[in-house]
Amino acid sequence: MPGATEHLRGGLWTAIRRRRAPQWLLALVPLILAAGLLPAARPALIAVLVLCVVWIIADALRWRSRINQHWPTWLNEAIPQLEDSSALLAEDAKTPIAKLQQQRLQARLADVLTADDYTAIARKRARIAVLPIALSLLAAGSAAAWHGKQTAAAPPPAAAGQANKPIIDGEVHLRITPPAYTGVQAFETGARDLQIPQHSEVRWCVRNPSGAQPMVELGDGQTLPVTPDCAKLRVEDSLFWRTRGTNSTRYNIRVTPDLTPEITIAAPTELIHLLAKDAKAVQISVSAKDDYAIVRASLHMTLARGSGENIRFSDKEVPLPQSTDPKKRDWKKQWTLAELGMEPGDELYFFVRATDNAPSPHTAQSPTYTLRLPGPDAESLDSTALPTMTKPENLRSQRQIIIDTEQLVADLKAHPDMPAATLRSRSETIAADQTKLRLRYGQFLGEESSLFGEEEHEEHHESGGAPERPGSEISIMKAFGHAHDQEGNATIFDPQTKAVLRRALAAMWDAEKALRAISPKTALPPEYKALDAIKELQSAERVYLHRTAFVPPALKEEKRMTGDIVGAMSYKREQNAANDSVPAEVRDLVQALSQDGALPALWSKAARDAIAARISDQEQKLSAQRAVQDVQDGCVPCRAELRAWLRGTLTDAPVLLQARPSAETAFSRAWSGKEQAK
Repeated sequence: MPGATEHLRGGLWTAIRRRRAPQWLLALVPLILAAGLLPAARPALIAVLVLCVVWIIADALRWRSRINQHWPTWLNEAIPQLEDSSALLAEDAKTPIAKLQQQRLQARLADVLTADDYTAIARKRARIAVLPIALSLLAAGSAAAWHGKQTAAAPPPAAAGQANKPIIDGEVHLRITPPAYTGVQAFETGARDLQIPQHSEVRWCVRNPSGAQPMVELGDGQTLPVTPDCAKLRVEDSLFWRTRGTNSTRYNIRVTPDLTPEITIAAPTELIHLLAKDAKAVQISVSAKDDYAIVRASLHMTLARGSGENIRFSDKEVPLPQSTDPKKRDWKKQWTLAELGMEPGDELYFFVRATDNAPSPHTAQSPTYTLRLPGPDAESLDSTALPTMTKPENLRSQRQIIIDTEQLVADLKAHPDMPAATLRSRSETIAADQTKLRLRYGQFLGEESSLFGEEEHEEHHESGGAPERPGSEISIMKAFGHAHDQEGNATIFDPQTKAVLRRALAAMWDAEKALRAISPKTALPPEYKALDAIKELQSAERVYLHRTAFVPPALKEEKRMTGDIVGAMSYKREQNAANDSVPAEVRDLVQALSQDGALPALWSKAARDAIAARISDQEQKLSAQRAVQDVQDGCVPCRAELRAWLRGTLTDAPVLLQARPSAETAFSRAWSGKEQAK
């Protein structure tokens, strides 16, 4: 009989719910309390709370299904008077005997079955589940411990951590709404000094206003009426404000700027890292951090392969993996050269680029680092990383100088009685070759050289060549300058290349001195040092530069093909226009502030514009704006302070030379004649 069956199952389901409800609550309450009291761990706790709710729903459905399947068995075991006949109630009676039996069972249940029986069945069948409660307490405890560590490591922002001042009826109070991406909560406070994130929305409101409508005066000269909908302003720079008429107290609103991401490259430590020839792997360790969050960070790699004009480049971008802290991304990896695609003689340039989560994202980029894998030794050293020059026929390479020196040492060993004149001649010939090669490399450090200039000029004069035409480029260069650079100002190479060049020149000097002293064996070690330095220069023949190009602004579609150039030349300075870096109104105001008379018209606007344009420090700008407001209020002694601030902004004022008028009289002429006579 369906009605009786529903009644029995409903009673059992009510008893089971009462039995299980305390366990469900014990599993939910710790998570709910932790989510409300621990804001740092709230996202994780909400996720665990959702899982707990899903478990409760699944547990309820499971018990409902068990009741539908096993309620006859539970009743037979709990009530012996039913004589194991409860199953007859779950079936449809088709015969008169079956119907009679169902009626007898229903009458017996009405007399025997009570609420206590349902409770006893629920107590026996639904036992206490300890595991979900233990897991809930463990999750809440872990969240509390993690929240404590986060609070100790990173204190909350200043705007949220300050104690809010009570709000008083009839007085102006503030409502601060920081940008959503900062994660700082909105708050209300009475009039006081504040420290808020940049781009925050500030509202000046009055609760239960009485009397005239208040006006808020800002440090930059703006006035905002406090209407029933409040006065609103999005703050970009630090400012101060006060209420006109009722209270002259100034309150500062200092802005915490949104900083650009900071990138650190811990490995390698050098901008140009030379790998060993047998190197198989290299470690790259980078990190990027921001004051709010990093939304994108990537490692950009460029592989250079080849030499001379046959150099091929391939680019690759690898995103930096995210971490548990959204403000920071660290990546440390041991790269194999096969992963990087490097072969002997290749160079890998890499840098890191990171972007934060601001509405107008800030992007930072690290310097470019170079990984250089040495290649096989070149057969010839005539071609180096230095700029190409016209090489004389008698200019020998460093390897040829070494070969000649070794041959001289071998001949001297084989013929100890070699004539002194022959030994001196051969040694000085090699020294001359070393001198010419040293002068060739020395030009790139700004050293004077006679290798390509003075000898040609001497030959020109000895041959009776025509003198140089006065006013020509050569004569002007000889009269007013030199045709060489200075060592300190030679900027064609980076400092690392200059250091290698200096090492090569020092070794060549030592070799030349030994050869001039007729000691070829002593000259061999410095010659080899010079050769090693030149080989190092060869491996640095590639130079990586970031690609830069001018991207002109897009033209409006309606101006294309019209011939209208209005506004197209606005970036050019007007010819014959005044080039005065000090505005006339500021100059007049500085002069007027030195006196007690009336100030020029619109002087406050000129002063505030000059302060906003020329003072970058926020605290100095606030102090200068306070001086403007004090002078505007009628403070005469404050004029000196404002004048000092304005004079401090005129750091780039030009020095003007003005003629002094003088009157010529008979006395001055006579005095001048007397002085000349002396």
